[in-house]
Amino acid sequence: MIYFLIVLTVSAVVTYALTPPVRRIALHLGVFTPVRTRDMHRGRMPRWGGAAMFVGMVVGLAAASAIPYLSGIFADLTPVRGVFLAMIIILVVGLADDAWDIHWAVKLLGQIASGVVLVAHGMRLEVMPVGWLGVGDAPVQAGLTVFLVVLTINAFNFIDGLDGLAAGVAALGGGAFFIYSYLLTLSINEFDASNLVTLLMAVLVGACLGFLPHNFHPARIIMGDTGAMLLGLVMAAGAVAVTSDVGQLAEGFRFRNIPAYMPVLLPLAVILLPVLDLALAVVRRTARGASPFSPDRGHLHHKLIDEGYSHPQAVLLLHLWSGLFAFGAVSFNFLPWWLVSAAMLLSLGLASVLTLGPWLQRRARRTNREAALAGLRRRRRGAARADVADLDDLDAPEEDR
Repeated sequence: MIYFLIVLTVSAVVTYALTPPVRRIALHLGVFTPVRTRDMHRGRMPRWGGAAMFVGMVVGLAAASAIPYLSGIFADLTPVRGVFLAMIIILVVGLADDAWDIHWAVKLLGQIASGVVLVAHGMRLEVMPVGWLGVGDAPVQAGLTVFLVVLTINAFNFIDGLDGLAAGVAALGGGAFFIYSYLLTLSINEFDASNLVTLLMAVLVGACLGFLPHNFHPARIIMGDTGAMLLGLVMAAGAVAVTSDVGQLAEGFRFRNIPAYMPVLLPLAVILLPVLDLALAVVRRTARGASPFSPDRGHLHHKLIDEGYSHPQAVLLLHLWSGLFAFGAVSFNFLPWWLVSAAMLLSLGLASVLTLGPWLQRRARRTNREAALAGLRRRRRGAARADVADLDDLDAPEEDR
């Protein structure tokens, strides 16, 4: 564990140190977000934060290659090379999009290309979450792998709308995935915990933690599409790579009784919140006849802001839900199911109260305020009618009074 934490720290420190220079470069070159009605920022915000995250991840991988304990990961450089080349593709596409807002179809082609590169370097989705069911032949595996890569990239890209949101969700999900992969590897070989998935999650979490101090509200820089797509790619690569361990999973004494679908279900639980936001966005935009990739102001974080939550409150609420799902799924692997179920029910109840409580209070106050205003209007109308009646009495003949 200590060696992975060293790699995580290296990625965090490099990302943290490089983000201010990247910010200055972005401002100098004019790479910043325009002021748009759907955005949460009131002014122009420099992009390209994802470039610092990219360098942090790459330096973390390089540091890992110099640690003898992790040498088994680099015994076969093919998958590592595939991840690196896919990251390069996403970096180029992301930097171009952040600078010039390229067409969504070009971005999609870049995302597909990154998935194809992973497949070409031997990284394929080998099982489906149904009893270790194998995934057909090579073409089917390749197609599903590319689909998962594109899905995850866009899920993180869509959720990147508030300061610290995407980085926080990725750090929480990557942290849960890191713990799962590390313990899974130890269960297969208790003397060697070196595993590519664990390493990828370590550099991902490190880059997120290094970037968050610059990105949490009020942000000084945003990761842009460069960072959001990079997070999605690395998370997808980990989800694909972990399926290669399923064949050895039954031999792990700690994992004999876990559900057979967990190796694929866990990555889905980790990205549940971004995927949910993506699915709702696609349905919403398609229903009104727009492109699924067209921007709008209907994401989950927009809804929370529109309901009156502050920027930090909305981010922390979404972090809370993401962490519950991710770490809850991990816990089922190592703790009794009844204990985890009870803890999850309690946690979800508390999270629901925290999420809905302020909204219900504001709604009650709004209802009371509207009722008070309606009562005041009724009293004023009654007083006005009384004044008219008094005037009529004054105008009436004396004998009628």
